[in-house]
Amino acid sequence: MASCSSDFLDYEPTGVLTSESVATAENADALVTAAYAAIGNDEMVGPITNQWVYGSVRSDDAYKGGGGRSDVDVIDRYEQYNTTIADFGDWMLPRTWTNHYKAISRANFALAVINELSEAEFPKKKVRQAELRFLRAHSHFMLKLLFNKVPFITEDLSKEEILKTSNDLSSDALWNKIAEDFLFAFDNLEQAQDQVGRADKNAAAAYLAKLRLYQAYEQNEDHQVTNINAARLQEVIDYANAVTGDLESDYANNFLDGHDNGLESIWAVQFSINDGTNVGRVSFVTGLNSPHGTPLYGCCGFHLASQNMVNAFKTDANGLPLLDTFNDSDIFKTIDANGNAPLSAGITLDPRIDHTVGVPGRPFKYKNTLKNAGDMVYKLSWARDPGVYGFFGNMKEQQSPDCSCYVKNGPFIGTSKNVDFIRYADVLLFKAEALIQLNRYTEALPIINRIRARAAASATKPLAAGASNVYKVEQYLSFPSKEYALKALMFERRLEFGMEGPRFFDLVRWGIAEPVLNAYLDEEKTKRDFLSNAKFTAGRDEYYPIPQREINFTGGLYNQNPGYN
Repeated sequence: MASCSSDFLDYEPTGVLTSESVATAENADALVTAAYAAIGNDEMVGPITNQWVYGSVRSDDAYKGGGGRSDVDVIDRYEQYNTTIADFGDWMLPRTWTNHYKAISRANFALAVINELSEAEFPKKKVRQAELRFLRAHSHFMLKLLFNKVPFITEDLSKEEILKTSNDLSSDALWNKIAEDFLFAFDNLEQAQDQVGRADKNAAAAYLAKLRLYQAYEQNEDHQVTNINAARLQEVIDYANAVTGDLESDYANNFLDGHDNGLESIWAVQFSINDGTNVGRVSFVTGLNSPHGTPLYGCCGFHLASQNMVNAFKTDANGLPLLDTFNDSDIFKTIDANGNAPLSAGITLDPRIDHTVGVPGRPFKYKNTLKNAGDMVYKLSWARDPGVYGFFGNMKEQQSPDCSCYVKNGPFIGTSKNVDFIRYADVLLFKAEALIQLNRYTEALPIINRIRARAAASATKPLAAGASNVYKVEQYLSFPSKEYALKALMFERRLEFGMEGPRFFDLVRWGIAEPVLNAYLDEEKTKRDFLSNAKFTAGRDEYYPIPQREINFTGGLYNQNPGYN
């Protein structure tokens, strides 16, 4: 410091921007773009796009993985439902909270600027306001799924007023606040926009269907479902009917580069590569999750399919799921002399297993070999710690190393593949669920069968890559009762979105998280010792604790969720 001149210390960096310098009509569109960018501004340790930590590992779909329980041990505590002391050694959830509110802040800043402009100054004023309110609603929605009680922050609040805004809204009131933003988007956007990636009426309708579905399951303070609101369910159907889209002909297309913003993608965060930046605007949110024991990938072997998840893909002699008995026996549980996990004779599978799970001896990302790089069949050696977590991998979030979308930054893998928040299969199953709950389950039958028909038609890529011809998926002939239809719907959602992240939130919405997850743990801990002390506590573990630092920052204004201290 003594050697520095006063001129050096007084230097103002040329890259500093003030509010006044950007709050202009000329910069309005750039502010909207910055708000979009914030939706994808997450990281491995503060995820806001991919829900592999909060929705997949937290459920019966997957294990944490990595190099033992102490490797990123905060996720181990989530997996064990051991988060009773808010913020104790936790650096992940608070960052997720912050990243979501940073995105809300960008949307609000842009709204505050654009609200003051006339349509003569900024002809796209109404459209951009609608996009920004959609983005703000998206972030608030994600926060509510995670934390339940969150402050709703709008552009008209001063810094002082924000610090006085509590998180004490009732669940229904908060849902309605978020819905107001989506409704504004729905009323003011065209069905589609010229530029891909922008929010449109279609995405707003899909999100409203999703929101009203969650809102329909009314819960008490202990997170028990006390009523299912029929009027909200009808709204789900109405908004789902307003969505235009289609299923990809092959399920694989949803998880392969080259199909971003395709038929099935309703709302997605956009990523890019070779765009002039050092490593591209790629996603590293799953950067820990690539296969570990191969130079084709890097580090670190996280997010591994559970035995329960693998067993769920079994089908019966009629090609239907084993709704009640799928976990009575394990498949792919042994390794042969060649290092492969053989399938027992007579077992048939839903082909979605080979789009979702890495299994030793089966092709990875639909390939046997990689040009100039070697064998792409998934191997036992790719599992980092099989003694703890078994040897199943994840596939949907991976891309082939020869993909132009793929980048390795040190040991971590990033890709420019979009992350879909809602795809058309989601919308179809939202509608089917609402119909079933309204006792119109015969109308839900063809919707669920449409999803199953696409699954049956999605065996080409795995077969072409050399997978065994053991696939058998058929459609339901009928639903004999509402109870059976609902069970089929719940199971179909699990198969369709396996390891994509919605599973935990589905269980909480349905009010069955405690019985399902404790039954899962009771069985799974007999196979995986690391789960021996795990237990889900009803009335607490449905939601995460409000980060203690946020409670402290507001002087105790925020109310902590039940069961945390």
